Amino acid sequence: MLISTRWLHDRLPPSWRSSLVFAFDLVMVLVAWVTAHGVRHDFVLHAAPSSVWSLALPLLLSEALIFRLTGLYRGLWYFSSLPDLVRIAKGVAISSLVPPALWALTRGWDAASLSVAIAYPLFLLVFMAGGRFAYRAWKEHRLVGELGAGRRPVLILGAGRGGANLAKALHHSPEWRVMGFLDDDPAKRDREIQGLRVWGTIAELPTAASRLGVAHAILAVPSADDATRQRLIKVCMDAGVRAYTVPPIDQLLSGQERLEHLRPLALDDLLGRPTVAIDTAPVRELISQRVVMVTGAGGSIGAELVRQIARFEPAQLVLFELNEFALYTIHEELTQRFPHLTTLALAGDVKDAAWVGYILQQYQPAVIFHAAAYKHVPLMENHNAWQAIRNNVLGTYVLARAAIRAGAKKFVLVSTDKAVNPASVMGASKRMAEMVCQALQKDEPATRFEIVRFGNVLGSTGSVIPKFAAQIRQGGPVTVTHPEMTRYFMSLNEAAQLVLQAAALGKGGEIFVLDMGEPIKIVDLARRMIQLAGRNEQEVRIVYTGLRPGEKLHEEVLAVGEETRPTHHPKVRVARARPVDHAWLSKVVEWLRGPPRTEVEARRDLRRFVPEYNPATLPELRIVHRNEAGH
Repeated sequence: MLISTRWLHDRLPPSWRSSLVFAFDLVMVLVAWVTAHGVRHDFVLHAAPSSVWSLALPLLLSEALIFRLTGLYRGLWYFSSLPDLVRIAKGVAISSLVPPALWALTRGWDAASLSVAIAYPLFLLVFMAGGRFAYRAWKEHRLVGELGAGRRPVLILGAGRGGANLAKALHHSPEWRVMGFLDDDPAKRDREIQGLRVWGTIAELPTAASRLGVAHAILAVPSADDATRQRLIKVCMDAGVRAYTVPPIDQLLSGQERLEHLRPLALDDLLGRPTVAIDTAPVRELISQRVVMVTGAGGSIGAELVRQIARFEPAQLVLFELNEFALYTIHEELTQRFPHLTTLALAGDVKDAAWVGYILQQYQPAVIFHAAAYKHVPLMENHNAWQAIRNNVLGTYVLARAAIRAGAKKFVLVSTDKAVNPASVMGASKRMAEMVCQALQKDEPATRFEIVRFGNVLGSTGSVIPKFAAQIRQGGPVTVTHPEMTRYFMSLNEAAQLVLQAAALGKGGEIFVLDMGEPIKIVDLARRMIQLAGRNEQEVRIVYTGLRPGEKLHEEVLAVGEETRPTHHPKVRVARARPVDHAWLSKVVEWLRGPPRTEVEARRDLRRFVPEYNPATLPELRIVHRNEAGH
């Protein structure tokens, strides 16, 4: 029936719909006129003067002209609201002058005329406005009734302006049926907003959800601070209610998003990382109208760096990537999102000195962000150790030397917290890459080398989060290596922005350490992801499998003997790392250009070149189900 009503409405010419409304208003003129006389004469119409009928036609003609001139037929009945009521009141106010004018031209004033002149416009306003709003209420009732069967019941957490506007926006949603609100303001308890009840405080979510049969809640607090959002999220998760959130207030104000654009909670929300604010002026000065190059541009970090750099309008953005499909994907995205940006997609290997040198001489990048690296710890630990070292160390050296020869102003190495007291081949190779940049900086070239260290990135390629998500989709089990393992986590957006901030701050040779907050237990992360998916640990088991080759239980921010000093940005600090001499670099380059090394030889030489490298000794762990372990 809803489809047929819409079909008829869409095909009825607008002029016909306007004519029907016009006809209705003229009928209401007659009804109001007769009603006003009826009230005056106790509804004994034969006692009323002949003017009741003799003035009807002039009244109709006068009111028809007034209604047209006051624009009563611009709006649609279905969307009748306060502006429509104002237009009706304006038209009725003008039309209230018509009866006195007609009486003045016919028979003069008397007591009956005065009472009718007062009552008539009041009745006309009630009948015209009432008809419109009654029609709207009928249509909404039908629409809600026809949509109701397929809609999911939901509670809104927060009964402020944001919650009220959200309830209004979701009134016609084909997906959601709002059952009411929860709010911590005691004055709102048992009150109604948008016709929906405030059932109690947010802490009462378990009770309200059970009573109303609700399995979903919406956090309608776009301007709330991180502590408040974390509290609301915890309440939802403890109640077993799947939570959704509205866009943040800055996106709403900028028009990027609308209030009804809901999304399920993401890991970023659960981890409670505060929003990053960077000082854009020095970043813009570093990037704007300059040629910028990003290696590993198709990877997780590289791609997000590219997106952030594009916002600062470089003269040209050079994308360098070994993976053809990843290069194609990020280049297509940039072309669509930044059509006026000049981009260049180049496939290649950072170890290819001839090709890298040619590219840098040809395009003369002023700033280079080196994010290309092998980074998967267990995969690089066995069978691929030599390739990890060559890619991460020799690749950095080749690119850095080419940058110096091409006169690049700044070279930024994207490093990792696994380079701190490394226990894996991957971590040791990244520490060697840092040391390469430190050694080259000692020659005081025009190129300034900066190193930026940070931890794991949420959702990056090959990380634990996509793996957990896939295991949860398959129904489990979720494999966690050790119950005590912890890691630092950042969002992609946060990491990329802080890399740009550190690059803008650097004067040459610094190792910047990003503030990664508190370490998070991997098993807690797995537990949160299970809850985020609307499942529980009886449905999706957690199984411990033991540490893999090269893994440490806990990552560190600083190496032994390292300290930090602050910068003017609270989330960026500078590490005081030990110096590296040029003789070390010569030996490393000679070693890297030699014949392939076995796994044993590669690890042995790593300990010679990176004194802090200490291969991890894997602790024994009986593989158990999480509940069996008593956690």
